[in-house]
Order: sequence, then structure tokens, then C-alpha cells
Amino acid sequence: MPLLRGVWGVLSALGKSGAELCADCGSRLRAPFRFVYIPRWFSSTLSSYPKKPMTSYVRFSKEQLAIYKAQNPDAKNSELIKKIAEIWRELPESEKKIYEDAYKADWQAYKEELNRIQEQLTPSQKVSLEKEMMQKRLKKKSILKKRELTLLGKPKRPRSAYNIFISECFQGAKNGSLQVRLKTIHESWKNLSNAEKQVYIQLAEDDKARYYSEIKSWEEQMVEVGREDLLRRKPMDFCQFNTFCIGILLWKTQT
Repeated sequence: MPLLRGVWGVLSALGKSGAELCADCGSRLRAPFRFVYIPRWFSSTLSSYPKKPMTSYVRFSKEQLAIYKAQNPDAKNSELIKKIAEIWRELPESEKKIYEDAYKADWQAYKEELNRIQEQLTPSQKVSLEKEMMQKRLKKKSILKKRELTLLGKPKRPRSAYNIFISECFQGAKNGSLQVRLKTIHESWKNLSNAEKQVYIQLAEDDKARYYSEIKSWEEQMVEVGREDLLRRKPMDFCQFNTFCIGILLWKTQT
């Protein structure tokens, strides 16, 4: 538990970039604004946008992470991040100022370049740009959230019987394209007898029991470190639902 508190403390200090230091936990996400038309000029315009400069602490942590990673190749990123955070806290103010001054200079250059690009855009281009930037922010936020949960050790969700069957059969299906293999496996699943399917149904039930046991323990740890925001949302009981409905009715009568 002390280690978990330490890791979360470092992540809080690092902000979004702290989660980026977690390796091998990326994921593909569906774009939340697929229905929005984005002109073709957009990708080139957005790619020319300058990136926000690193804060003084993130700049320091990235420099030190490379050094400590080379010295301790077998150490976990969470352990190195914790050590770097301790070093930063003990760093003299005169040395911290070097990083803070570098951040201020980079931020000023960033704002000037941003203003220069925006002055060249038409009103319609600015609207489209805002939509695209919102899309990228939401996607980045989702990716960082998943990486943070991976770093904090959130248990994997249980698999269904069908997913377990696909995973088992996919390793042996090497011929044909991905679509062909999936179609073949799907047909094999449909042709299984009830007794054969029951084997996978039982495996799914076992995996579900594993998940609920692990997620309960994990959520207790999150409560202990003050991360109630990561807990599952519990459904409202009957009394809560009635109270909610009454509140809606009262609000409608007053408006």
C-alpha cells in the first residue's frame, strides 16, 4: 500500500505526462467525433501546430528517467518515477529555477507560434480546427486514462464464453485472412453441442468470479489512496430511483 500511495503521488505531480511514462499499455480507441466532417487541409494544419512545452517537473523527470533506466534496466517505471519524485522534492530551489525558466521561455515561444498560425485561419477553419482539437483532446484523455488504470493495476474485465472460445481457436487458425479465420471460428462455435459449449460457459463463470474478487480488492485500495473516482458506478436501488423521479417531477412543475 505505501508503494501504491507513492505511485499515485507521483502521477498527481506529473499530471498527464506521468501516465505517458508507462510503457507497453497503449490501446486503439474509436474517434468520438466520426460524424463531424473534417476538411482535408485539416491534418496538415493541425500537424503544424506546436506542442505544449513540458512543465519544469516533467522535463526533469524525463531527463532523469533516461539516466536511471540505463543504470537500472530491470527496474519498473513506477519505482523509477517514485525515486525521481523524491529527488525533485529535495532539489535546491536554485536548480529547480533552471527548469522553471526553461519552461517559461518555451511557453512564450509556444504562444507566439500559436497566435501566428491562428491569425492565418479563416473563421470556418477556426471552427473546424476547434472540433478536431476537441477530438484529439478526448482521445488523448481516454488513452492516458487507460494507461493510468493499467499502471494502477486495475483487473481485466471477464471474458464471455464465446470470447474464450475465439481466443483458444485463433492460435491454431493460421490459414487465410483475419476475416476468413474469424468466420471459420464463428461457424465452429455455432456447430458446438450444448455440452461442448458448457465447458466454455463454465470457464467464463470462473473468470467472472476471478474478476469480481480482484476488482473488489482493487477498489478497496483505491478508496484507501483517495481515488473514489475510479470506482464502478453502482446502480440506484428502488428508493433512490423513486427519489430521483420525484426530484425530476418537482423540477418540471417549478419550470
